[in-house]
Amino acid sequence: MKHATTGTLACAVVSCLFTNPLLGQFDGPEAETVREREIAFAQTMANRDFEAFLTFLSPDAVFFAGDRPLRGVDAIGEAWRPFFDGDQPPFSWRPDQVQVIDRGGLAFSSGPVLGSAGEATGRFNSIWRKGEDGVWRVIFDKGS
Repeated sequence: MKHATTGTLACAVVSCLFTNPLLGQFDGPEAETVREREIAFAQTMANRDFEAFLTFLSPDAVFFAGDRPLRGVDAIGEAWRPFFDGDQPPFSWRPDQVQVIDRGGLAFSSGPVLGSAGEATGRFNSIWRKGEDGVWRVIFDKGS
């Protein structure tokens, strides 16, 4: 029984380390740059700036609306435009995990999605690609 309790406690500690947004996980070359880009991307929603939002998307980006993929900036923009209507954002997000592959060029970001009252409503998962111009843009996005 002692091992089961110790194992349960160890799992709880490990779970806390990897899910606690205050601790975060930002590893790899350029992780801070991608984290800052994700924060700036989320700020477009807070600022109600749809045109700025679009600049964070790779031209060939794929976002998921449920299980349905939205391909390209035009399709993503059409689906996301209503979220920018009104004075208050319907949700917000922030990264608590960013990983950049060792060779660079691709990164993963993830974190909580918060409702308008600040309650956790889901989690976003994004893949970023560094362009030839050196700018990181979202290439894939899927919430859960």
